[in-house]
Amino acid sequence: MASVKEHYDKLLAPYYSWICGGCELKFEEHRRFFQSSGIRPALSGVAVDLGAGPGFQSIPLSQAGFKVFAIDLSRDLLTELKSHAEGLSIVSIEANLLNFTEHIPANVELIVCMGDTITHLQAHDEVQLLFEDAARAIEDNGHLILGFRDLTTELKNLDRFITVRSDSKNIFTCFLEYEKDHVKVYDIIHEKTGNQWVMKKSYFRKLRISPQWMSDCLLNAGFKIEKLNIDNGMITIIARYLKRR
Repeated sequence: MASVKEHYDKLLAPYYSWICGGCELKFEEHRRFFQSSGIRPALSGVAVDLGAGPGFQSIPLSQAGFKVFAIDLSRDLLTELKSHAEGLSIVSIEANLLNFTEHIPANVELIVCMGDTITHLQAHDEVQLLFEDAARAIEDNGHLILGFRDLTTELKNLDRFITVRSDSKNIFTCFLEYEKDHVKVYDIIHEKTGNQWVMKKSYFRKLRISPQWMSDCLLNAGFKIEKLNIDNGMITIIARYLKRR
């Protein structure tokens, strides 16, 4: 089984933006989300994007006026981010998101961890530690925004085979194998080369996190949940941190 970094380095990174529908689509999607949610610089103006990838959140946040620290394990995805970031205030950092506090300023207004990144952590204890670090890093009245897939409902039999995206040259399929606290995600890419289809494959584990557990964990870390939305299995949480007085 590949680690998260190996999985992206050896398989997913070159296809990731295509799998997600393309960068411009994702930039506009998150631009609308941040605008409709009232997310704009009001304190230090510093934002941290954990699991930034090619910049789906970093680009619109910087365009909205934030100075963004974009952290990701994948050098290839950060290189793609940089190709879109000319003239924007974005610092790209190749690092494990659990070590994010080593790479950011003392005052942070906003932390985002979206695109199912948080399920890449290996254990629930790591999620709790991440929230505790976020609480120490975020300014009074700052926000934490999370986006992740609820993997707690187990798909059965053939429903575990999912065609995520396809076109005339590529087909991306997933197969899911459920464990107690994790899901083994088998990613399979068929790529057409000439007249032949070439298969590439790898698998890694994602953490099963319920919305209720996530909410309780955030409350325990000192966050107040302002919004929790569930859309087709994707969970979005906006939480505000109020320093204890």
